Amino acid sequence: MENGNIRPLEDGIEKDLTGLNYGSYLQLDTLLAAQAPLSTHHDEMLFIIAHQTTELWLKLVIHELRSAMALIAADSLGPALKRLARIKHIQKQMTDQWSVLATLTPSEYAQFRGILGKSSGFQSMQYRLLEFLLGNKNAAMIAVFAHHPEQQQILQAALDAPSLYDEFLLFLHRRGYAIPAELLDRDRRVPHTLNAALVDVFTGIYDAPEAQWDVYETCEELIDVEDTFQTWRFRHLKTVERIIGFKRGTGGSSGVAFLRRALDLTFFPELYAVRTEIGR
Repeated sequence: MENGNIRPLEDGIEKDLTGLNYGSYLQLDTLLAAQAPLSTHHDEMLFIIAHQTTELWLKLVIHELRSAMALIAADSLGPALKRLARIKHIQKQMTDQWSVLATLTPSEYAQFRGILGKSSGFQSMQYRLLEFLLGNKNAAMIAVFAHHPEQQQILQAALDAPSLYDEFLLFLHRRGYAIPAELLDRDRRVPHTLNAALVDVFTGIYDAPEAQWDVYETCEELIDVEDTFQTWRFRHLKTVERIIGFKRGTGGSSGVAFLRRALDLTFFPELYAVRTEIGR
């Protein structure tokens, strides 16, 4: 019988946690020891955990995105769509996180901002890698990671390789779609730019979705990924504006102005341009 509010352990619950257990499997001793504030200010812990958690989510997005790209390259569209669907839900989680960091007021942040030195989210290798995989290639960014040759190699490999959109266009070519030849054999190190002939290809897909539903659905999944990524960017911008106004970033960027320019970038321009053509 239960005694008041005390609930006895069920008979089958493990009490000998020697060996593999919840804490050891997740390496919680290491994970929970990774928060090392440099000040005595209460709110620095929030700042550290918010950014560390974002890096963990970025790691998962990259894991899923690389898998999706490999599946598309292998003409396995169904499982790739599952990966892309998961990515957009992760991105929504990342976006919601900004609301927690936004509870940090300018006065609170000012008390420990000075100890950050030149540290900045601009220096996140994982964020840069994600942008490269999505197609926002910029070779100049690799120089930022000269202090870490291994990270530079990872970024260089992603710079040289096809992006998610490149892989999708190659897939469409294998399916028999009239993908412009200049997009099939192009310099992968530069961002893709709007191609009018490709807009025509997507217009045909959107005009008859029932005849090519898997391709049509992939187009919409790509839009979802970009939409949720841009929403994350926007919440980043507004959180920074809310906390530091228009100060320069700790890493030397122009801060809010720099983040605002990023909102003008697009990964899949034809998938947005086609929306103007539908129904004409």
